[in-house]
Amino acid sequence: MKYFKKIVGERVYLSPMNPNDVEKYTKWINDLEVSINLGNPAQIYSLGKEKELLEELSKEGNNLAIVDLERDELIGNCGLMNINQINRTAELGIFIGDKGYWSKGFGREAINLLLDYGFNLLNLNNILLKVYSFNKRAIKCYKRCGFKEIGRRREAYILGNKRYDFIYMDILASEFKGKITDFISNY
Repeated sequence: MKYFKKIVGERVYLSPMNPNDVEKYTKWINDLEVSINLGNPAQIYSLGKEKELLEELSKEGNNLAIVDLERDELIGNCGLMNINQINRTAELGIFIGDKGYWSKGFGREAINLLLDYGFNLLNLNNILLKVYSFNKRAIKCYKRCGFKEIGRRREAYILGNKRYDFIYMDILASEFKGKITDFISNY
């Protein structure tokens, strides 16, 4: 597939999404271990349904593919949703679909690149995310990126016979130092 280096980190870069990656995304989204963390394990995604979703997401402009810089290989995606330019807020979403990249810092690097984009190019002030209380790996990652827990929606996710909380976390522009501002000042 063809990717374009919009925002480049040390090991990954963010690129506009490519709907032609539909087979890879369909494989990931139907993997129970991946979809449980996304909150949609009961959904069944066909190639056609996933293609429609990818085409829609790619047109929105703030959804980006996460690509391994060395191998030029898609590993997941991330994006900013529900952007409110008046209040300068947005909601962050991310997933690493390729499980070979889990717990190795790739998600953290992608989040930091996305935060840099959101705070320093889109001029946002507050970025929020939601995570399930059982997803300890993600919570640890978000905290390392500077997110702070701001609240919970109790027992809002039922999986089997267990109930889990939605944890709401956010980060402010004043709490984040990105590299884009360094790039701009050196330009």
